[in-house]
Order: sequence, then structure tokens, then C-alpha cells
Amino acid sequence: MGWLVFVLHLFIGSTLAGTAVIAALVMGYDSVPNLLIAAGAGFVVAVPVSVMLAKTLMKLR
Repeated sequence: MGWLVFVLHLFIGSTLAGTAVIAALVMGYDSVPNLLIAAGAGFVVAVPVSVMLAKTLMKLR
């Protein structure tokens, strides 16, 4: 299951990080530290999402 979590995190992490950066830009937080925090937060939030999705997919197998 570890490889599945890793692959899912690559895709989900980049998606959530990009979404968080776009949200930060829309809200007016356009400095580099704020954008890095938003990207990092999206990447960290993707960890439990990836684990839950991997568990669900393994149950369907």
C-alpha cells in the first residue's frame, strides 16, 4: 500500500498545493513566504487524503 500512497500523494499533493496557491493569490497574499506556506499546507493536507484514498482503493481490490 505504501507505493500507492506515494503515487496518490504525488498527484493529490500537487493539486491541493496548486489550489492553495491560487486561493492565496486571489485573497491578495502575493508575497513569496505566503505562497510557500500555502503550497506547504496543501502538500501536508494531501497526506491523510492520500492514505484514506489508498485504503479505500485497497478494499475494492
